[in-house]
Amino acid sequence: MSNTAPTRPLALVTGASRGLGFALAAALGARGWHVMAVARTVGGLEELDDRIQKAGGAATLAPMDLTDEKAAAYLANAIAGRWGRVGLWVHTAIHAAPLAPAGHVDARDLAKSVAINLTAAATLIPLIEPLLRDPEGDAHGTALFLDDPRTGQPFFGAYGSTKAAQMSLVRSWQAETQRIGPWVRIVTPKPVATAVRARFFPGEDRAALADLHGEAARILAEIQ
Repeated sequence: MSNTAPTRPLALVTGASRGLGFALAAALGARGWHVMAVARTVGGLEELDDRIQKAGGAATLAPMDLTDEKAAAYLANAIAGRWGRVGLWVHTAIHAAPLAPAGHVDARDLAKSVAINLTAAATLIPLIEPLLRDPEGDAHGTALFLDDPRTGQPFFGAYGSTKAAQMSLVRSWQAETQRIGPWVRIVTPKPVATAVRARFFPGEDRAALADLHGEAARILAEIQ
């Protein structure tokens, strides 16, 4: 991470190396935000940084595993020390476990789904919440989560149950903070051509799906 604090408002994007996380981070960088981009995939982060710089924006890359509690705490402390606040937190990190009948869900895939889809969010919320609060109480930051309702659908047991658990946690946080901030927003994206969707629907006509960067722009327009 750079030792120089940016003058632009800070947007933290967790899961920024691919898919809608990448597209949202790129859009934010082009719109004048300083993007703190977090993901495990270094190549994806570097590609994002190139895109943001070409658009005249600025980013700080933080390659890390969001299931590492010590790394998550270090990230929050670093942001607090160098930026003080987060104006927008976009959480898109997800594990798409292979589709399988409920009676054949692999234990390791389920454990990874719980760790990334639920526990990482539960670890990050108390760390990031103070950074989203405005000490003056006038301009709290916003946390954005993307819903993907698959509860009860055939073969989606591992993904659907852990994504639903994440959304349950986030909706509780949203209800708790709706009057006092920070502001928690949940958006259900239109179907877009991401690697996650290709894993779930390999034979789908991707030409019929929404444009990835267009959908990112729509989501940001909805929350801002």
